[in-house]
Amino acid sequence: MLGSMLMLGFRGAELAPDDPFLAAVRAGRVGHVLLFDRDIPGGGERNIRSPDQLRRLTAALRAAAPGPMFIAVDQEGGRVRRLKPQRGFMDLPSARGMGRESPAATRALAARLGAELAGLGISVDLAPVADVDSNPDNPAIGGLERSFSPDPERTARHALAFGQGLAGAGVIPVLKHFPGQGGARQDSHLGLTDISRCWEGGSDLLPYAEAFRQGWPGMVMVGHLYHAGLDAEHPATLSRVVVTGLLRQGLGWRGVVISDDMQMKAITERYSLEQAMWLAVQAGVDILIFGNNLRWEPDLPEKAHATLRRLVDSGKISPERIRASWERICALHAARARQGGVAGSRR
Repeated sequence: MLGSMLMLGFRGAELAPDDPFLAAVRAGRVGHVLLFDRDIPGGGERNIRSPDQLRRLTAALRAAAPGPMFIAVDQEGGRVRRLKPQRGFMDLPSARGMGRESPAATRALAARLGAELAGLGISVDLAPVADVDSNPDNPAIGGLERSFSPDPERTARHALAFGQGLAGAGVIPVLKHFPGQGGARQDSHLGLTDISRCWEGGSDLLPYAEAFRQGWPGMVMVGHLYHAGLDAEHPATLSRVVVTGLLRQGLGWRGVVISDDMQMKAITERYSLEQAMWLAVQAGVDILIFGNNLRWEPDLPEKAHATLRRLVDSGKISPERIRASWERICALHAARARQGGVAGSRR
């Protein structure tokens, strides 16, 4: 159950049977994995070389997993693509480019993408971005053309269409970055992103509310976004007010909540590993992402699992809280396996 709350990145396009990361997967310390094409600290390749190689890698990971495993990738389109055409994968325009066409066209593109991902052994796409393009100079969103539109309703239609296209092919989509960072001026990879003055609840929450109303077929990612009016102390990922209060109780989301990368400076510059994990789980996050790529820590699988174990053993996190996440994760995995697509998680 503890391992199922951890999604980690690793090094290697091939994994030998005695690879330490594969051993961590076998032991249940790492429940899910995140793939990258480029190793940021080293500057070389990471996990993705070609379609055939990637199929072998995902098969090895899945064979080692003792429980339901999600294999995830960031494949939004445009400049955020881990699977690049020059390596033999399908081309995919940016969200801004898709947003200029019809939602039906976006759904069709996402269906093609979903079929490719499923054929590669990838079960989760950390997309689509539901941030409204209210600041085209936003270095993390608008500047990279990651938003579908400055119009909240158009963003909602395209985000839902993208998610439905993926889900129809058996791939779980992830709506991000809650509660919305389209208007931001900072990048949370580099430090805390303060949305206190640019966030508009009516527009920034609309894509989420509409997706949930129509039975969103995947997960929701919470961003490392600080809003003084929502929580004066912690960013959204670590905020019970935001995750349990606004997302779950306010908007009615009952499915899986996943964090943004817990190694981003917005978190690591202000919190210890134990503080960050404790606050995120208590806030209501089900899966914690550690990409292990913004910086490389060889012992991170063992360290993250041991930290979560210690938080439970000390009584700071209850076994019931862990079981609640386990049940949500298993329900999503079972729905995907049972139907070949993903049933909506709102109930």
